[in-house]
Amino acid sequence: MSQKKAEISKGVDYILVIVYLLLVAIGLMAIFGVTYTEGEPVVQSFLGFKTDYSRQFYFAGVSLLLGLFILLTDSKFFPATANLWYAGGMLLLLLVFPFHSSVKGTESIIRLGAFQFQPAEFCKVTVALALAKYLSDPELDFTKTRSQLIATAIVMAPAILTIFQKETGLALVFCSFFFVMYREGLPAMVLVIGFAIAALVVATLLLDKNVLAVILTLIAGVVVLFSLRQIKRDKTLLVKIILVWALCVGIQRFGVPFLFEHVLGKHQVERIYSTIGKEIPQEYLKGNMGEIDAKTGKQNNTADYNVKQSKIAVGSGGLTGKGLLSGTQTRYGFVPEQRTDFIFDTIGEGFGFVGSVTLLGLYILLLFRVIRIAERQRSTFSRCYAYGVASVFFFHIAVNVAMTIGLAPVIGIPLPLISYGGTSLLTFTILLFILIRLDADRQMVLR
Repeated sequence: MSQKKAEISKGVDYILVIVYLLLVAIGLMAIFGVTYTEGEPVVQSFLGFKTDYSRQFYFAGVSLLLGLFILLTDSKFFPATANLWYAGGMLLLLLVFPFHSSVKGTESIIRLGAFQFQPAEFCKVTVALALAKYLSDPELDFTKTRSQLIATAIVMAPAILTIFQKETGLALVFCSFFFVMYREGLPAMVLVIGFAIAALVVATLLLDKNVLAVILTLIAGVVVLFSLRQIKRDKTLLVKIILVWALCVGIQRFGVPFLFEHVLGKHQVERIYSTIGKEIPQEYLKGNMGEIDAKTGKQNNTADYNVKQSKIAVGSGGLTGKGLLSGTQTRYGFVPEQRTDFIFDTIGEGFGFVGSVTLLGLYILLLFRVIRIAERQRSTFSRCYAYGVASVFFFHIAVNVAMTIGLAPVIGIPLPLISYGGTSLLTFTILLFILIRLDADRQMVLR
């Protein structure tokens, strides 16, 4: 018995384990604060599996047992089976199409009796493992375009399937793995291009099409003017500038309208325009989207209402908060999806600025700890996997908090280890405990 205990504890990063336990405990407390009905016997309701907080309590127990099982697993198992994990994840994603259940507009969930399982969530683990396996190949030359395209395909294949399952927000999470590729040698220009396209999309929403086209043309003209010497030496440079200009104009003229009219759903369009504070253009209206309010003369926008209530909840907490069970916005159902997407409101209203900063401090500690763990690995596989974990956590934390306070569109992704949901909790637990297991054997070179 003592030998098994020694095997589990040897090399384990206990700071990361403690932060994990604290976040899970805060999550249970927050879900309890939202869904507890006064008068219920607390102990019995926690053990009854009838309330959201009791179900999350059992999910936490299962997650801890799974974490212990992972710590007992040989570290070599994960790189050896990484491609099998990826194949299994892709198979589960494909099984969603014939066996899915429609839940709140998404078709990405498989229902197993009383339980629901979302394969796209689990695929964050499989992609992290498969990408780490590919990037750790000793014969890989990641400076070559072919290698970069293969890595991109590993990441984007599940993302595309997730989009077809009407889960665009979760699909965006897979883009965080590009930071892993950047750490391993992906040219910075690729990330610059990605951010530039995102900025172009936002500019398309904010500015008139013709005005933006003129601005893009002026920018191209200035670039040509300052590149005349280089153009004289390299005639293809002018062609490249013209092609980039044409691509940008094509995106704002045809790409963005196609995205908003044929790809994004009603609620997603509403959320994006709510974030930038503009009314939805007539050509993007679908069904009852953007109905005109008879009193205000403005479009009714559900997403705008949701975010306003969310900001009221966070702001009303003040410095120290109203108390866990004393919030008005969170206790009386003013904020939608309170136990999942907007769980941060419960912390903000219940414990105020102090509680919010404490939670964010724990997340920052977790992220810095994971990055420190990544940089002390001898194995490329372990380092790439650790950066994958850090990227996924950072994306979830940043986007969830930003959408809660109105700085980003509401894309429906959970706050790690805090939001209600068994699949989400199990996924983040697996991500972290595989990392803890790999770090425990950091002196080994895994492939």
